[in-house]
Amino acid sequence: MPAADRHDTIVVGAGILGLAVAREILARRPGERLLVVEREAAPATHQSTHNSGVIHGGVYYAPGSLKARLCVDGAARMVAYCQANAIDVRRIGKLIVALDEDELPALAELERRGHANGVRDLRRLGGDALRAIEPHAAGIAALHSPGTAIVDFGAVCRQLAADVAAAGGELRCGWRVDHVTTTASTIRLRSSIGAEAQATRAVFCAGLWSDRLAVLAGADPDPRIVPFRGAYLQLRPERRTLVRGLVYPVPDPGLPFLGIHLTPRLDGSVLVGPTALLAGARDGYRLGALRPADIGDTLGWPGTWRMARRWWRTGLGEAHIAASRDAFAATAGRYVPALAAADLIPAFAGVRAQAVSRRGRLVDDFVISPTPRAIHVRNAPSPAATSALSLAALIADAAV
Repeated sequence: MPAADRHDTIVVGAGILGLAVAREILARRPGERLLVVEREAAPATHQSTHNSGVIHGGVYYAPGSLKARLCVDGAARMVAYCQANAIDVRRIGKLIVALDEDELPALAELERRGHANGVRDLRRLGGDALRAIEPHAAGIAALHSPGTAIVDFGAVCRQLAADVAAAGGELRCGWRVDHVTTTASTIRLRSSIGAEAQATRAVFCAGLWSDRLAVLAGADPDPRIVPFRGAYLQLRPERRTLVRGLVYPVPDPGLPFLGIHLTPRLDGSVLVGPTALLAGARDGYRLGALRPADIGDTLGWPGTWRMARRWWRTGLGEAHIAASRDAFAATAGRYVPALAAADLIPAFAGVRAQAVSRRGRLVDDFVISPTPRAIHVRNAPSPAATSALSLAALIADAAV
């Protein structure tokens, strides 16, 4: 093998997390021979850029979990990184709104979690106080997280890639890993185009394909990635004044999804969504996209059927919302009653890499696990973008 293809570290995946890991390793070990390989033609093609652009505050996550530990610290690091690199970032605040008394216990639990996690300036509001912040909002109470921010994570990824290049790292796109071989001293990766690269260690940050690559490296197939498509609509320009900041529902505590919410963006648009439907392809951004291998992986996994048996009513409700503009508007309109179906126009869709256990559990926390000479990120859904710099530090600690 040519000497140029020998490296100290290979990072698989050039999304926000893979790039952050590469940057962290190079910062700790100047002169490291580091290669980042990416299956797509450009970095940050999937979850890193198909999202709402929110830097989450850390309210939702169970105290003591990796998400709780890394989100608050990661948010502070992300805001500081953006400010240091002249990336536009704005703290516009978030309201988590309880519509009725039945939701007050769950709201109180979120308040408890937020304080336990160290979320700064978090406060409980009554109906009049929440409408002083969001005049068009409904609700009898809310949690207000004024430090919650918005950013363009695509811009963050471009800066991270520039940092990696400036530190001597190499990025190769169109390099899909198809084979992994490990020896006592090296790990060797072969691509779909026949190229090979080897290193002392590898870090797999492969998102929607993380389970397949982990299995190639000898890991247990549990958990498996089950892709969920989330579609966003947006407010017509003349209706953007309906919200000032982020307006979120009180989420179902049994699900890792936050529900349909309203999200202002840096360009002035206001997203409404997303839905959460099983996707027919791991890159199924287009409604109806199907890939037999991906469908086979989803339907062939026992956890998918166990998950479906538990959550089928929720799934039917999500399908109805996704299929009907009126139902979509009615769901969002519970929080902003002036919103009507005519106010909504198409935006975009994302695909979430959701790990599902063999028992059918929707894995809620970040999952990082080893194989010989490798570290694998097996589950990194939201708030992974928020937490990317902190999560990268944790991974770099393990990648020695």
